[in-house]
Amino acid sequence: MSRLLKEYREKIRPYLMKELGYKNIMEVPRIEKIVINVGVGEAVQDPKILDVIAQDLAVITGQKPQIRRARKSVAAFHLRKGMPIGLKVTLRGKRAYDFLDRLINFALPRVRDFRGTKRNSFDGRGNYNLGLQEHTVFPEIDIDKVKKVFGMDIAIVTTAETDEEAMKLLEAFGFPFERR
Repeated sequence: MSRLLKEYREKIRPYLMKELGYKNIMEVPRIEKIVINVGVGEAVQDPKILDVIAQDLAVITGQKPQIRRARKSVAAFHLRKGMPIGLKVTLRGKRAYDFLDRLINFALPRVRDFRGTKRNSFDGRGNYNLGLQEHTVFPEIDIDKVKKVFGMDIAIVTTAETDEEAMKLLEAFGFPFERR
């Protein structure tokens, strides 16, 4: 069992039940999934760059990424419908908690000039979105062997119904929000 999942079940869930006034254990918010999205604009000129990025993304997440294709043609970008332009990984269960653990404890503290993540990046339904500009902050990546540095969008989807509940959940996990 993941370290963070075990901590959630033993400490965080009872704390949130008391804090938010829930009577049933199933009401307590939890992490449903984590979606990592990488848009690769250079893939229009060089489609082989997706293979390089897919390898690094697979090392970071422990799961093979799914290739995302263009939905419609855009002449200004020399983009045709069906061309591969990005990668996506959806993590659920143990893998989601493992990734969140590594993100909170290893990757985010390695971001240059890090002062915390924005508190207003919630979407109104209890989900949190954050972007990283470099994938090299993850300790699994050997910086000497990196061929292409890329950024990623990370969406943390929770079962919380409000942003306040989701913020309490992420704060209980130790998510580094910026100070007010």
